[in-house]
Amino acid sequence: MSDAPLIRNVSDTALWMAMYRALESERPDALFHDPYARELAGERGREIVERLPKARRLAWPMVVRTQILDELIQDSVEQDGFDTVLNLACGLDTRPHRLALPARLRWVEADLPEIIEYKSMRLKNARVFCRLERHSVDLTDADQRRALFAHVGAAANRVLIVTEGLLAYFGEEQVKTLAADMRQAASFRRWLTDLMSPRALKMAQRHFAKQAPTAGRLPIQFGPKQHVEFFRPLGWTPLAFHSFWDEGRRLRRSLRGAALINVLMTLIPGARAQGCKMGGIAVLERQ
Repeated sequence: MSDAPLIRNVSDTALWMAMYRALESERPDALFHDPYARELAGERGREIVERLPKARRLAWPMVVRTQILDELIQDSVEQDGFDTVLNLACGLDTRPHRLALPARLRWVEADLPEIIEYKSMRLKNARVFCRLERHSVDLTDADQRRALFAHVGAAANRVLIVTEGLLAYFGEEQVKTLAADMRQAASFRRWLTDLMSPRALKMAQRHFAKQAPTAGRLPIQFGPKQHVEFFRPLGWTPLAFHSFWDEGRRLRRSLRGAALINVLMTLIPGARAQGCKMGGIAVLERQ
């Protein structure tokens, strides 16, 4: 067994998340079916889930996150007239290959070159439901990012931006710059992003610091005290927040012992509101 950490870099988290999608897809009561997830996860993704302490206990919010975004993306495209989806730090997401999206939809993926190369190779024969573009971009490089946004925005009327698992690795100033850059494109109208509270951020940081000898270090750093209101001064109005806790109950994917925790939440003033803010999907609209 190698002494190298299970998660060598942020790109390895894409293999980890793909394995979660594979395990969900193989359940008899699966919320979604990703026929490509296990192949994309590969042996390393399987090893991460098997060897990372408590990895399976961490699966439920990631599964809920996937399902919520599936629903929000489809609603935005089908009901609200979005003609382009821009998936930033797309990882090994396969929505263009597994969701029944309209053929007219333009789907743009952006991630680091090694992710795009690996993904393109593995999915070269996979069916695509819409018009798919993939771009190799370092999203921490402002020039590369702005060039991508200009390219996407120039040929679109209404762009839906998705940042799934990206902002957690950015500092607050980086998020502010990203939000400002996205507002430069007039067609960028709605933004879906996962978001955690400061309490959830501290819990995640403690967990991964404890597991660092095995897991490696994950630079998780974004959990603003203003929560969704962090984005309002940046020109993005919060429309909704879909709590992983509440949505997990709806979807029957929750933390073990959730029923007891829900009872306790009703007895402690403010506990439910704080619990529901721990993590979820924010829906932001351009002002």
